[in-house]
Amino acid sequence: MKKSLNEIAQYLGGTVSGDGEVLIGGLATLDDAGEGTLTFLANPKYAAKVATTKASAVLMGTGGNTHGKNAIFHPNPYLAFAKLLTLFYTAPAKPVGVLPGAFVADGVKLGADVSVYPGAYIGAGAAIGDRVVLHPGVVLYPGVVVGNDVTLHANVSVRERCRIGNRVTIHDGTVIGSDGFGYAPDGASYYKIPQIGIVIVEDDVEIGSNCVIDRAALEATRIRRGTKIDNLVQIAHNVVIGEDCVIVSQVGISGSTQLGNHVTLGGQVGVAGHIKIGDNVMIGAKSGVAGNVEPNQVLSGIPVMPHRDWLRSSGIAPKLPEMKKTLSALEKRVAELEAKLAKGE
Repeated sequence: MKKSLNEIAQYLGGTVSGDGEVLIGGLATLDDAGEGTLTFLANPKYAAKVATTKASAVLMGTGGNTHGKNAIFHPNPYLAFAKLLTLFYTAPAKPVGVLPGAFVADGVKLGADVSVYPGAYIGAGAAIGDRVVLHPGVVLYPGVVVGNDVTLHANVSVRERCRIGNRVTIHDGTVIGSDGFGYAPDGASYYKIPQIGIVIVEDDVEIGSNCVIDRAALEATRIRRGTKIDNLVQIAHNVVIGEDCVIVSQVGISGSTQLGNHVTLGGQVGVAGHIKIGDNVMIGAKSGVAGNVEPNQVLSGIPVMPHRDWLRSSGIAPKLPEMKKTLSALEKRVAELEAKLAKGE
C-alpha cells in the first residue's frame, strides 16, 4: 500500500510542508529510514537527525525544523505515528469460525465472524459477541460474557460469570476472575471465604500477559473503560480501577482499593488495601502507597511523598555515611567542650 503525503496528512489532520505528492510505502526510524518511507520526530533530543535521515518525509511537531525535507506537521507526532502504524501494518484477520479441536458447550451464544482456534474451551451458558478471536488454550468458564471485537490470546482464562466489554485485548496467560485472597482465622488454621462475585472489564481495556485480576468476594472487581495494564500485574478482589489509568508491570493492588480516573502507577508500585487514590495521580516506580491519596499529585518513595521531596531525599541518601562521621565528630567535640565548661576551664 502506498499513499501520498497529502493523503496521509488528511488522514491524520496534519499539514504538509514540501511535496505533497511524494508516495509513502512504509514507516521507519530516523536512522533506518530510506526512500519511500516516512519517519517521525517526537523527542526534540533527536532533532539534529532530521538533517541526515534518508526518509522521503518526516512527521514532526508543528513548526519544527524540516532541514529542507518533506514533512507533515502535527501537534502530537507520537500519536500520529501510532495511527500510521495501524493504517500501514495492522490488517484485521479474516474470521475462521470454530475450528476443529475447539470445544463449545451446548447453549453457547456465538456472534458473527468469530474465530475460535483449536484447544479453546467455551463453557455452558457463555455469550460471545461479534468478531471475537479466541486463540489456542483460551478457557471461558460457564456464564462468561464477552463483547464485540475482543481478542483473547493463548492460554487466557476467564472464570465463571465474569464479563468482558467491547474492543478488549487480553494477552497470553492472564487470568480474569480467580478467587480473591480471603480467609477467616479459625483457631490455628484458616477457613476459606467463598468468593462469589465477578470481574467486570469495561470497553477499550488492554491487559498484558500473565496478569491476575481476582473476583470480588460479593459484588464486582471492576476495570473501567480505556485502562491499560502492563504484564505481571496483580489486582486483588473488590478493587475498582477508574477510566484511562495506566498500570505498569509488577504493580500489586490490595483488596477493596479504589483508583480514580487517569491514575498512573509506575513499575513495582505496591498499594495497600481499602484506600482511595484520586484522579490524575502519578506514582513513581517502586513506591509504597499505604494511605489515601488526594487528586492531582505526583508522588514517589516508601512511603509515598511529593516527587520533588523524594528526589531531594534520594540525593541525600548516598551522603549519609559521611554525614554520620561528621555528626559523630561534632558530638565528640561538644562533649569535650561541655567537660571543660564543667571544670570551669
